[in-house]
Amino acid sequence: MTQIDRHTAGVYVIAATPFADDGALDLESIDSLVDSYIAAGCDGMTILGVMGEAMKLAADESRAVMRRFLARAPKGFETIVGVSAPGLDNLARLGQEAMEAGAAGVMIAPIPSLATEEQVLNYYAQACAMLGEDVPVCFQDYPQLTGVKVSADTILELTRRHPQIVMLKHEDCPGLNKLTRVREGSGTESTPRLSILCGNGGLHLCQELARGADGAMTGFAFPEMMVDVVRLHAEGKADAAEDLFDAWLPLVRHEVQPGLGLALRKETLRRRGAIKSAKVRAPGPKLTAADLAELDRLISRAEARVPAAGGRLAA
Repeated sequence: MTQIDRHTAGVYVIAATPFADDGALDLESIDSLVDSYIAAGCDGMTILGVMGEAMKLAADESRAVMRRFLARAPKGFETIVGVSAPGLDNLARLGQEAMEAGAAGVMIAPIPSLATEEQVLNYYAQACAMLGEDVPVCFQDYPQLTGVKVSADTILELTRRHPQIVMLKHEDCPGLNKLTRVREGSGTESTPRLSILCGNGGLHLCQELARGADGAMTGFAFPEMMVDVVRLHAEGKADAAEDLFDAWLPLVRHEVQPGLGLALRKETLRRRGAIKSAKVRAPGPKLTAADLAELDRLISRAEARVPAAGGRLAA
């Protein structure tokens, strides 16, 4: 079993959780979804995150989803499991079960009640102790959702205090200067290196890579874009990476709409044959005829522009 570490890089797509039209879990679509992520060239995936509608799942559903994803993922395709929960006992239990089932690590976001950075430090000290030192942790920094602001200095202090915190999911926005501070502050004599993967729909991916990010961890419904952009940048072809990104940008921008974005992503995944239904569990948006027409046009334009920019559309 491979695990995430301080040098993990590439694209770890945030996976959707498939539901049937009636809202029941669609475990069969997990298989086709994983296959689509592999075909796109992703290095791994993250499950039970925000895009995975984790907070809308019952405990037994979360475990069923986790086990199906991990069972389908081939050897070497690393899977990070989101285990954020209000209670640390539940967090630790799910995290340990995930690792026993073959996960590469777990992702934890601060709970909204953490009002100070000292409380953030104490919370992660407890979480890490309860998980055990052999469980790699990705720290999810997403203050737009959690309401918890965490400074670059505190993130660096966390990885110094807890060797198992090996990765940062960077989602603060605006956050490019924060990313720079974390990158320059880690991998030093006093602070071990921290892997940095970026979210926010990939909206600022090229700039984040230029600032030292190691890759992407977000749920864009055409993950081959992220794979190709990250690869080109790693090859030293920053301009080609940005040219390709620009061809995808209208769709990237469209998907990051608050609230509506998840419905758009799931509809796109349905159209691509990755899942059977675009169902989003309540509370959640339902696409209108106008929404669908906009998506039609944006996808058609991307299909025409991306190959001309040297990109690909995975089957």
